[in-house]
Amino acid sequence: MGKKLKKVINYDREPVIVLDSETPFWSGWKTICEHIGNLVHTEKEDAIVVVELYPGAPMAEVLQAFKEEFKEGVFSTDMAMKSSAEIEEMLQDEITDDPIFGKITGHDLIDFFDEHKRAQMQEEVSQRNGLSFIVGSGASLLCEDAVLTLYVDMARWEIQQRFRSNDTSNLGAFNWKEKASLQYKRAFFVDWRVGDTHKKHLLPSAAFLIDANKKNCPVMICKRDWEAALQHAATRPFRLVPFFDPGPWGGQWMKANCGLDASVTNYAWCFDGVPEENSLLFKIGDTIFETPAMNLVLFQPIELLGAHVFQRFGTEFPIRFDLLDTMSGGNLSLQVHPTDDFIKKEFRMGYTQDESYYVLDAAPGAQVYLGLKENASVPEMEQELYLAQNGENTFEAEQYVSKWPAKKHDHFLIPAGTVHCSGKDTMVLEISATPYIFTFKLWDWDRLGLDGLPRPINIERGMQVLNTDYREGFVGLELVNAVSSIAEGDGWKEERTGLHASQFIETRRHWFTKRVAHHTNKGVNVLNLVEGEEAIVESPDHLFEPMVVHYTETFIIPAAIGAYTIRPYGASAGLQCATLKAFVRA
Repeated sequence: MGKKLKKVINYDREPVIVLDSETPFWSGWKTICEHIGNLVHTEKEDAIVVVELYPGAPMAEVLQAFKEEFKEGVFSTDMAMKSSAEIEEMLQDEITDDPIFGKITGHDLIDFFDEHKRAQMQEEVSQRNGLSFIVGSGASLLCEDAVLTLYVDMARWEIQQRFRSNDTSNLGAFNWKEKASLQYKRAFFVDWRVGDTHKKHLLPSAAFLIDANKKNCPVMICKRDWEAALQHAATRPFRLVPFFDPGPWGGQWMKANCGLDASVTNYAWCFDGVPEENSLLFKIGDTIFETPAMNLVLFQPIELLGAHVFQRFGTEFPIRFDLLDTMSGGNLSLQVHPTDDFIKKEFRMGYTQDESYYVLDAAPGAQVYLGLKENASVPEMEQELYLAQNGENTFEAEQYVSKWPAKKHDHFLIPAGTVHCSGKDTMVLEISATPYIFTFKLWDWDRLGLDGLPRPINIERGMQVLNTDYREGFVGLELVNAVSSIAEGDGWKEERTGLHASQFIETRRHWFTKRVAHHTNKGVNVLNLVEGEEAIVESPDHLFEPMVVHYTETFIIPAAIGAYTIRPYGASAGLQCATLKAFVRA
C-alpha cells in the first residue's frame, strides 16, 4: 500500500455501527467449520448442511475450507448447473453483445440448474452416511431437508475487485479471465438480480451469516443477531462505507482531503451513498462484521425507505449520492441519460437516472457543460460526433453545448435527456436516481481509458434520447441555481435547490449556525455536510445516539426516525454550516 496523504478534513473512510460487545461471532474458517461440525453432530449423525453463496462470493475459498475440515461429503453446486454454453445461450438476450448494456434478467436462480444433474446430485447426497455439505449459489435449491443453512455474503464492490484481479467468475460462467467490465455488466443485469431475489426468500430460514469480504478472513454471526443489527441500523442515522476509484478524468482533491493513497495517479469517484454498492460495518468489540448495505434495503424496507417510497420503488434505494473529482483533472465525458420510456423499453429498468451536480469546490474558471446552445443544429452536431468518433476531426463541444461558470455551492439540475458534463477543476456532489450504469457517452475528449483503450461511445442511443428543447434559455431559467427560500428561523435558513419538476427527487439546503430541526416525513432522507468542518445529528427525544458527521460525508436518515436535529459541532461550533438533503417527493 502506498503512502497516505495527510488528511485536511476529518473524512471517515471506515464508519462503523457499534453493536453489543456480547454479540457472539466466529472468526476464521477453521473456527467456523469446527463450530458448525459440533453444532450439527449434537443433533444428528447423518445430516445435510447448505452453504449458500451470493453470486460472486469466493466459491473456491469456501470449498477449500470445508474440504480441509470435513474431507469428504462436500459437494459443489457447479456440478448440478447447466454447462456454461447452455447458460450463455439462455442469457443471450439479456447479456447481449453490447460492451456496456444488457437487459434486466427475467430468470430465477433455479433456471441455471440442469434438471438431470440436479437429480443426480440429490440422489448422491441422499445415499451418503454422515455429514454432507452442499456449497455454492443455489445450494438450498438442491436440498429440501437441510439441518442447517449458512449464507456467505459479499458486497458488490468487493466482487468487482475480484473481477479485476481474475479471482471470481459470473454465475455458472467459469469466466475468471474475461474482461472485468464485461463480468460487471453481466453481474449487474443478471447475477445480482437473481442473487437478491433468492436471498430475500432464503435468509429467513438461514441460521448463520458469513462475511467473506476479506480473503481468508471470514466472520460469522447468528442470523438473529444479524437481523437485530439491521433493525438497529434502521432506527438511527448511519453512513455507508465509501469506496474510491480512479478514472481517466480523475482529480486530486479527494486524494489530498480524504487520506487516500498518494501513489495512485488520481481518484475520479467516491461512492459513499449507494446501498447497492456500499457496505455497512458493524463493530463487535474489536471485530468488524461487514454486510452489503443492500441487505438493509431488502430486509428493513419500510423502516428505511418509508411506506410511500417502498410502494413506489419496492426494495430499491432510489437516491444516489457520490463524489466526482476533476480538480487538476479533466472534463467528464460529454453524455446524456435515457428517458423513462427508453430505459423501460430497452433495459427493463423501472426508472431512469435523473441527476444533478452540486459544486462542493471549484478552481477559478471552472465550468459545467449543460444543455444545447440556442442555435445549435442537432443534425450537424450528430454528424460531427460521428466524424470525431471515427478519428476524422475533434469534436468542438463549445459550438453545440452551453458552458456555465461553476463556483462553490452552485447547483446544476440535469433531467434525463439533457446533454451535460462537469468540466475540469470541480469537486462535485452528484445527486441522482440510482440506475447509474445508464450513461450514453457522446464524446470523450480524444482520450483513452485507464486500460489504454478508447472508452465505449454511444452516439446512436444518445441522440435518440437527447431532449432538443433543453437549450441555453431553458437551462439558465430552470436548471442553474433554481433556488427558492422555504423558511428561516433563529440561526437557520432553508432553501429549495431542486431537483427539476420533471424529477422525483427534492433537494433542500439548510444554512445554520444553531440547531435546526428536520423531519423525515415518513420517507428516507439522504444528506451531505456541504459546508462546515463538523456537525452533529441528534434525536430530540433521545431515541438514538448522537452521530458526528464531517465535511463532504454523506449520511442516511431512515424514514422511521421521524424528528431529528442537526447543529454545528466541535471546531464548527458557532460557525455557519450547511447540509444538502434529498428525499423522494410524496
